[in-house]
Amino acid sequence: MLALTPAERRGALTVALLLVIGAGWDLVRAHAPPAPLPSADVKLVPAPADTQSEAPSAAPAPGPVSARLDLNRADAAALDALPGIGPVLAHRIVDHRAANGPFERTQDLLAVPGIGPALYARLAPLVTAGAGR
Repeated sequence: MLALTPAERRGALTVALLLVIGAGWDLVRAHAPPAPLPSADVKLVPAPADTQSEAPSAAPAPGPVSARLDLNRADAAALDALPGIGPVLAHRIVDHRAANGPFERTQDLLAVPGIGPALYARLAPLVTAGAGR
């Protein structure tokens, strides 16, 4: 049998407790409804209207206004709410913006480690690179 000292038992119990808490957090997050996008303190930029499909004299259709998240104004929490972006990648985007200045175009996201062409294709319709701060 394995004989553990009291300090080793406390350490093992702490590790086991952290594993259980982490697993519970993953389950809660997996089953929770997605967070609202974007947060209230982020400046919204309206998506460009499709001018070819609408006649000039036609009234706009009622409904929710589509808005994009401004990469240059969004905080890590708002970026985390985007599909495919977790807290680590959100902080990488914020850190990249702080180190290299504001994003000039949405394609600049490809320079952030962890964002490849497939993830960029998912994010492109949801984000914009507005004027820098």
